[in-house]
Amino acid sequence: MTVSPENQVTFNYIGRVNSPYKEKFAIPRQPGLVSAAQGSILLLDDANNQELLRGIEQFSHLWVLFIFHGTQRQGWKPLVRPPRLGGNKKLGVLATRSTFRPNPIGMSVVKLEGITQNNKQTVINISGLDLLDQTPVVDIKPYIPYSDSIDGAQAGFAQQPLHAVTTKFSQQAQDDMQKYQREYPELALFIEQVLAQDPRPAYKKRQGDDKIYGMKLYNLNICWQANLNNEMYVLSINKVDH
Repeated sequence: MTVSPENQVTFNYIGRVNSPYKEKFAIPRQPGLVSAAQGSILLLDDANNQELLRGIEQFSHLWVLFIFHGTQRQGWKPLVRPPRLGGNKKLGVLATRSTFRPNPIGMSVVKLEGITQNNKQTVINISGLDLLDQTPVVDIKPYIPYSDSIDGAQAGFAQQPLHAVTTKFSQQAQDDMQKYQREYPELALFIEQVLAQDPRPAYKKRQGDDKIYGMKLYNLNICWQANLNNEMYVLSINKVDH
């Protein structure tokens, strides 16, 4: 994209996200859909200062403005195919929440779980995030319900959330979860909430599928299938080496 110098601006990252989502696949398409997702934002450089956060505990939720670093190099096009519409209809990129944007800026509402200080590192603990691990953060603002939530607002093709699907665990997966219960006490709920969104490609949603999928959450690889009853069936859960 060609931009004249007077239309340019430079941002500094103020933080990076520590997220259980280690790859783009299986990240929910909107924040708040997976409440069991726990993460944090580590403040960087001059922003690593608790003074920046004075009073923030008054707010239950925060807006996080960030960079889509996982798709940034792939560029953008004026028309995109929203997965919500099955990937068959094109809409203008500014009429969607596509990650492929003229400027790769995203915004998410997350729940504030608290502030910690570890060896002079200021950490904002959050939940309900939909952010890839190591996502760069450029700004944080408090969520204000009376102005940020608008009664009667229209959302076009995304007026309602998609119907969630059911998740079941094989005996092997249940046995596997027991090994990680102490480290990840809400692992079952986390997996259920992620799979309830059916992270498969749009053309495979709401139908059975013989393929075995893998998704990486935390340091775990979760193998699963979508059966003919439109249920997500978790087969196994194993630690990965990296």
